[in-house]
Amino acid sequence: MENIINLISYPFVLRAIFAGIVTAALLAFLGVFVVLRKMSFYSDGIAHASLAGVAAGILLSSQPLLWAMIVGIIFAILVFWLEKRTSVSVDAIIGVLFTASLALGVVLMNFKSGYQPDLISFLFGNILTIQYSDIWLILIIALITGIFMTINYKKYLLLSLNKDLAYLSGINLSLYQLLFYIALSVSVILGIKIVGVVLVSALVIIPVSIAKLFSVSAKSLVVWSIVLSEIIMLLGVMLSLIFNLPTGATIVLVGAVIFFGGVLILKKL
Repeated sequence: MENIINLISYPFVLRAIFAGIVTAALLAFLGVFVVLRKMSFYSDGIAHASLAGVAAGILLSSQPLLWAMIVGIIFAILVFWLEKRTSVSVDAIIGVLFTASLALGVVLMNFKSGYQPDLISFLFGNILTIQYSDIWLILIIALITGIFMTINYKKYLLLSLNKDLAYLSGINLSLYQLLFYIALSVSVILGIKIVGVVLVSALVIIPVSIAKLFSVSAKSLVVWSIVLSEIIMLLGVMLSLIFNLPTGATIVLVGAVIFFGGVLILKKL
């Protein structure tokens, strides 16, 4: 217990915990609509597509996270536009775009010689390297996205459950769908700094999947998803610090263990 208190006293740990709490809540909230709309592949696709932005930022000696967000917004707009303009399935569109973006990122990194610690950090996540500039960016985007999603909660819930009914209710389906794609893209990219490109989609899906096991309403699903996401985040960070483990991977493994534990408990009950 004393060791944990000592660890929390370090500024870099406090920054990591704060950034983790904010990002976990945001991703869990959006994750509810991702799971209800069966969009899990989208969050995985945007994470991998953002590598092109990270590579561009490193190549230009600029802020990789901002460049990743620019790529993420472009990705969201392209997915939306191609979905409306072609008969190709959304999964196929996402697959084409994220593999192309990933390939572009690899090509761009070829022009940068030497070991790139920033690239490794974005691939596998390193929450302990969070700086104050990252915290401000995370906080501003989380507040804007969280307020927007809270105000339009009922609209997005209706969109997720019944598009026809949403249309008959006067909701502009195209506009709100595009805004959701952009909000999800930007939020997922924020999570990349914490758990990395490879694992970030798990932070969107796992808490909601656990909450679905015992939630009895949409509101309880949102609340429990956020609570579980915070528990997973804090436990993962603490365990990684205590046992000197990779933080992003530990967070995801904690979530997976809780999920399987919940399944086994419900099966016995």
